[in-house]
Amino acid sequence: MKRFAVILLMFLTTFLAGQPLFAQNTKRQENRKAKLQKEINIINDQLKANEAKSRNALSSLDLVRKQISLRKSLISESDREIDSLSRAIGSKERQIKALEGRLDTLETLYGNLVLKAYKTRDEKIWYMYILSSENLGQAWRRASYLKGFSKAMSRQARQVRAVRDTLTWERDSLETLKNAAREIRAQRVADVNSLRSEEDSAEKLVSALSGEKARYEKQLAAKRREVEALNREIAEIIRKATAGSSSKKSGKSASSTVDEKLSGEFAANKGRLPWPVDGTVIDSFGERNHPVFKNVKLPFNNGVTVATPAAAPVKAVFDGTVAQVVVMPGYNKCVLVRHGSYFTFYCRLGSVNVSSGDKVKTGQLIGTVDTIGGETSLHFQLWSGRTPQNPENWLK
Repeated sequence: MKRFAVILLMFLTTFLAGQPLFAQNTKRQENRKAKLQKEINIINDQLKANEAKSRNALSSLDLVRKQISLRKSLISESDREIDSLSRAIGSKERQIKALEGRLDTLETLYGNLVLKAYKTRDEKIWYMYILSSENLGQAWRRASYLKGFSKAMSRQARQVRAVRDTLTWERDSLETLKNAAREIRAQRVADVNSLRSEEDSAEKLVSALSGEKARYEKQLAAKRREVEALNREIAEIIRKATAGSSSKKSGKSASSTVDEKLSGEFAANKGRLPWPVDGTVIDSFGERNHPVFKNVKLPFNNGVTVATPAAAPVKAVFDGTVAQVVVMPGYNKCVLVRHGSYFTFYCRLGSVNVSSGDKVKTGQLIGTVDTIGGETSLHFQLWSGRTPQNPENWLK
């Protein structure tokens, strides 16, 4: 009996130890799926706004393709979650089968004890059994046996109840897992249907772009001029700022020491800086070809463009000083923040909460995102001295 109790305890301990890990994995999967769904919802809102206000099919195509990418990631997460649940269900069914076998053994043993007790239920038999002993030692041993027999029955009954309770709990848990798997499979079917619809929309946009090449080449030329003007303006602002720093004599002032300290702190946080806005990246750093006219290069992106909800709050990614607030065609209000020898640039703002010369802290509100031509997005750049950096390498 004691040996079985130890085995049962070890079994339950091993099983329960695995539960937190499974719960953590499930929670992480749920968080990833929730993030992906949130980004998809942002793009849905952008596309609805584009239908009413924007004639830029290329912008809509970028959004739809991003949406397709996110939807595929969401389906992949569902596949992983379904696979994880399937393994958990299989493990749970094996555990239940083992518990059922153990319960059968326990109930058989307990039944034998009950039958034996029934056959000797008359107390007189028990007393005669003790009194018929040949000596006091034998009488003591017989009394101890009868006492132990009674305890064994009670212990066996408790073990039976414990295993029955565990089995009931396990069966309930199994049903919960099966229900979760059914819900995820149903959601996956809905996501696959949405994906097909989104792919159809992308094909229609590609057809629209292909049929009006001259019109979109004109739009692209205008966009290129806006991007180039923005890049020149930023480069000039940064050139002036860095020229002022480099012209200082060898004797370091208190302010230059602070700048160097801030630069070091900023650099040390590479890969850990908070995102300036809650949204999804629809245009990454660097140069890429037009999605339809493959021989046409789109303007070089010195930063990232993040689709956001309307009027989304934009926050400073690190401590610094507002170097300048400017207004640029196609980008509305823009804020440049200096962090020692590093610079961050926040553009396409509708409202601005800071002024030139203001000190800002990490997470402090800079302004809110504007909606321009049906497109609601933040354009964000990060520079090291006079060299633009890929923000996604710096942001966590």
